[in-house]
Amino acid sequence: MNSQIIDTIKQYETIVIHRHVRPDPDAYGSQLGLKYLLQHNYPEKRILAAGEHDYTLDFMDFPDVVQDADFKGALVIVTDTANTERVDDQRYASGAKIIKIDHHPNDDAYGDILLVDTNASSASELVYELFTYGRDHENWTMPDSAARLLYAGIIGDTGRFLFPSTTQKTFAVAGELIKFNFDRNELHNGMYEMDRNLLHLQGYIYQNFVMEESGAAYVKITLDVLKEFEVTATETSLLVGSLGNVKGLKAWVIFIEEETEIRVRLRSKGPIINGLAKEFGGGGHPMASGATAYSWEEADRVIERLIEICAS
Repeated sequence: MNSQIIDTIKQYETIVIHRHVRPDPDAYGSQLGLKYLLQHNYPEKRILAAGEHDYTLDFMDFPDVVQDADFKGALVIVTDTANTERVDDQRYASGAKIIKIDHHPNDDAYGDILLVDTNASSASELVYELFTYGRDHENWTMPDSAARLLYAGIIGDTGRFLFPSTTQKTFAVAGELIKFNFDRNELHNGMYEMDRNLLHLQGYIYQNFVMEESGAAYVKITLDVLKEFEVTATETSLLVGSLGNVKGLKAWVIFIEEETEIRVRLRSKGPIINGLAKEFGGGGHPMASGATAYSWEEADRVIERLIEICAS
């Protein structure tokens, strides 16, 4: 599959790389890491990264401004995105050919060429595997900028190597990436340092979460709470793992209210919860998923189902 992807890349003068909406470090890491990797090895090609920028990821990099005309005859590569509804910038479909590179369950097998491996820790790990094939067969080399972004993507999606998705291969890839010239401390600070108001909201989560006998836990962050702590819904992404150290907890959900919907962020230490996310229009990994609720009554149904899952 890697050879087919590289052969396809060679055929196009313009390549537009996409990732999912509400990006996380792996979305940026795989997308922008791939962009710099291809720019480095094919300087004659035009490589663009599409999608709306998330200011919480300023420390990583920035996507490009992509025009409608850029898609004409272009190769489109979508990384870290399980289904078409979550592709950031739906113009992706107007390209000439689509390659999907992803590590989520392949429920939506879109694209002309698919590189999907659910055993990979991250899409960034898959991009590194593509690089190793290119290195061995096409004399590819990797710039420091790409190594930095791929490393950040792996760190982000493995929870600093704490999540079960971390494998021996993951450690080996990370070990290769840290050989490149970039400041790991600066990168880690950008990923995990928080402003004081966000830490105060984390304290609110610790004080107000509810844990059921089944081992399910939940907390509701309303618009009023966000306003009180002067935190945006986007910034709360840094707090999703906060309850992971609670003894006896099996799985948890954090609800973040927005103007027109409620974000549902699910995490687990054992029970499979991506099926629950799908029940409410979402999806994701077995231990880390997301969905959307459109009322607090619907959010309560998520809680009921999570309790059932943890009790079974």
